[in-house]
Amino acid sequence: MLLRHATTLSLLLASASAAHIYDDEVPSSTAPAPACTASSSSGSGAFFDLRPDTAVASEDGKSHRGVMAKDYRARGWDYGKNFTMNICGAVVDPILDVVGVNQDLWANVSAYYESHGKIYSIGSESQDLLSRGRKLVLQYTGGSPCGEDVEENIKKPARRDGSKTYIYDDEDTALIPHLHDAETAPPSNDTRRKSTTISFLCDRDPGSTQASISFVGTDPDECAYFFEARSLHACAHAEPHKPGSVGPGSVFGLILVIAVLVYVLGGVFYNRTVTHARGWRQLPNYHLWAGMWSFISDTFYAAFNRCLNLLPSRRGYSHLSSSPTSRNRNSEAENRLIDQLDEEWDD
Repeated sequence: MLLRHATTLSLLLASASAAHIYDDEVPSSTAPAPACTASSSSGSGAFFDLRPDTAVASEDGKSHRGVMAKDYRARGWDYGKNFTMNICGAVVDPILDVVGVNQDLWANVSAYYESHGKIYSIGSESQDLLSRGRKLVLQYTGGSPCGEDVEENIKKPARRDGSKTYIYDDEDTALIPHLHDAETAPPSNDTRRKSTTISFLCDRDPGSTQASISFVGTDPDECAYFFEARSLHACAHAEPHKPGSVGPGSVFGLILVIAVLVYVLGGVFYNRTVTHARGWRQLPNYHLWAGMWSFISDTFYAAFNRCLNLLPSRRGYSHLSSSPTSRNRNSEAENRLIDQLDEEWDD
């Protein structure tokens, strides 16, 4: 009965330790996820990592195998414009004179298109990968100005007053001051800006080693652009082990160690207090372990002797054992032993 209670106690302790370790291992909902990664919002435990799809500029003109070194191209087809973009990063090739974007932010543009010799940004760099159900989405915002208000302001006449240029409405009232021409001047805070939404799909085609992006469409105001990307890294997989956290293998090992310790200590306590055993007999199931050790020892000894018999014997001993004199002596000794046993049996 006491041994049964000890076994139950060991299982309870092991379960409590595993639950405590598991609680420590599961990251809290407030813990920030690595950039350009996302966990499934459906609760399936799937993990997505698009960092390998990010194009990175090659150093000294050398490109590494498996690393994207060029920007992604998407054809606009009937839209009439082609697009250049990157995934979770700014475009690799530097661009200049982006319409409606401050010069300090030109290096952060992640998607753009060219029209009539001018560059229009459709979104700045973002690494906030989102999982919405079964969809994996990445969004860029803060592009060039868009909308009807911008088009109207661009068409209005401009007058220069000193070092600044103003746009005037029909009542001859200045609306927006500009440092240069009306089209490239920074718009007000209320101006709508172009944005990009990329929806990622899993592509398990072994021939597709890199992601591919396709243009889907845009809204009537040409403010929101939609793309579809196919990538192997958009397929769900298990979340990798985080440094400093306890993995599944470690959890199993700790549970096993705790169970063995409780088994040994509980068995020693039971054998010492109930059966009054001492020495090695205090160990639980002593006879089982002793018999197993004897079996292993005998098996090893038999295998060792077998290997010795297979080794070639020395020539001198072989010669002596095979000599006629030694054979006669062995025969005489056997005969004397048999005669002695017969005499003792008769008596």
